[in-house]
Amino acid sequence: MADSAAGPYALTTGPDGALWFTLVHSGRIGRLVPGQEPTSHRLDPDSGPTVITRGPDGALWFTEYRADRIGRITTDGVIDEFDLPTPGCGPFGIAPAPDGALWFTETAADRIGRITADGHITEFPLPVAGAFPSAITAASDGGMWFTLNQANAIGRIGMDGAVTLHPLPTEAAAPVGIAAGHDGALWFVEIAAGQIGRITPDGQITEFPLPDRTARPHAVTVDGQGTAWFTEWGGNRVGAITPDGSVTVHDLPTPRCEPHGIAIGPDGAVWTALEIGALARITPAHSTT
Repeated sequence: MADSAAGPYALTTGPDGALWFTLVHSGRIGRLVPGQEPTSHRLDPDSGPTVITRGPDGALWFTEYRADRIGRITTDGVIDEFDLPTPGCGPFGIAPAPDGALWFTETAADRIGRITADGHITEFPLPVAGAFPSAITAASDGGMWFTLNQANAIGRIGMDGAVTLHPLPTEAAAPVGIAAGHDGALWFVEIAAGQIGRITPDGQITEFPLPDRTARPHAVTVDGQGTAWFTEWGGNRVGAITPDGSVTVHDLPTPRCEPHGIAIGPDGAVWTALEIGALARITPAHSTT
């Protein structure tokens, strides 16, 4: 895969042992089995598929940022799309929840949404305007945690729709990606501050400065060892932070490749989507692959 116009953005491991990824600029959903040639499935070319996740029903669910839709694709390529009630809402992050539904963020509408497997949608307004809710993930406390990029906070929404906000210590840090750790805490990135953050379920926040404060960390995932892996959009690197806060970084071979999404692949390696039209694979030192 080397189509710079395709713009792979986010990726996840599917139940079929393949990597599934969004091609935001060309309006496609891609699929890659490591060691084989990738394939893709066509959407509306202007739909802007953005974040993709494995759903509780065994399908892959994704946001369509430009089309204000949530999409669903089965492992054999059957696609369903669900229009959102709020026009211009800009859905971005999406993740499975403890209640069997998927929850998503609406960046332009300051809402958190919920969609069931049969397409029933509920929206929950946030108690702050212009917040730009971005990434979202489930946590072990039974809630969904999300980043508020412009409100400079981490939020939590319960299955009943109750919202709690936790302001960040660093001003204008602009959090984006978030992922649950193994100890009940959550890891998140601060794209404007060059830091990785950690928040406990009771709201205690710790921030870890990166060696390069201009790195612009973007997305984060956690591997089987509890290490959080993150992309450095501005630094052209993939980084890792251990539960005790030790940071290492790995330079990507291609200059200015702009890594965005990141996931643990079916082969146990770390995979990232590159804006230049490629996927990159990093083998952790503790991996057996």
